[in-house]
Amino acid sequence: MLEPWRQGIITKIENITTSTRRFWIQIPEVDDFDFIPGQFVTLDLPIHEQKNKRWRSYSIASAPDGTNTIELVIVLLEGGAGTNYLFNEAKVGTSFPLRGPQGKFTLPAPIEKDLYFICTGTGIAPFRSMVHYIDKHQLSHKKIHLIFGCRLFDDSLYEAELKALERDHPNFYHYPCFSRETQVPEGKYKGYVHQVYEDIITKAKITEGNLPPAHFYLCGWKNMVDEAKQRIVTLGYDKKDIHLELYG
Repeated sequence: MLEPWRQGIITKIENITTSTRRFWIQIPEVDDFDFIPGQFVTLDLPIHEQKNKRWRSYSIASAPDGTNTIELVIVLLEGGAGTNYLFNEAKVGTSFPLRGPQGKFTLPAPIEKDLYFICTGTGIAPFRSMVHYIDKHQLSHKKIHLIFGCRLFDDSLYEAELKALERDHPNFYHYPCFSRETQVPEGKYKGYVHQVYEDIITKAKITEGNLPPAHFYLCGWKNMVDEAKQRIVTLGYDKKDIHLELYG
């Protein structure tokens, strides 16, 4: 059953990179906008006469906190009518219909295997929600590897807060990867996300003597997701261990 359309109101906007912004949206019709980490909302934006061409869906980047405000992280797409509206016309106080939460890209319960959250760009949104939820509720879990890919240091998202979480939370590991930087300091990785999870799994297999049980969550651009699916199966995992959310 689909959730009803409700009004959403932008209450805060913050630049996070030159082309990416955080949007805080309040849903005044409810006191608590309850959702499961990993779910998304659909916005009905005034960009077309046909309603299905006005709809844009975004994963919720914040964790459930008992309020009626959520955070979205959105990148400006060249030629994208939805993001052009949000970046160039919408402002604090702008309202539009919103529907959600929706989606089944959510955590297993209980968490009995290692988790690999592999993402590019704003595909980090559902994983930020998940790791903060796990931390806040002190959920029992195995190792969590959040592997985030982008081009340049200036494109990085939520890096400081995730590194702080890594320092404070046992068995949570954050791997920011940069494909177009020539030199990277300790704690960051040069290249693409694939080498990182392959190295982790190869070392774990050698140490433990077998392939460590794991769930793989992939979120981001289609090329990354398609390649990751192929590589993970080649490592010896079953397709049922892989969960997908495509962007773009």
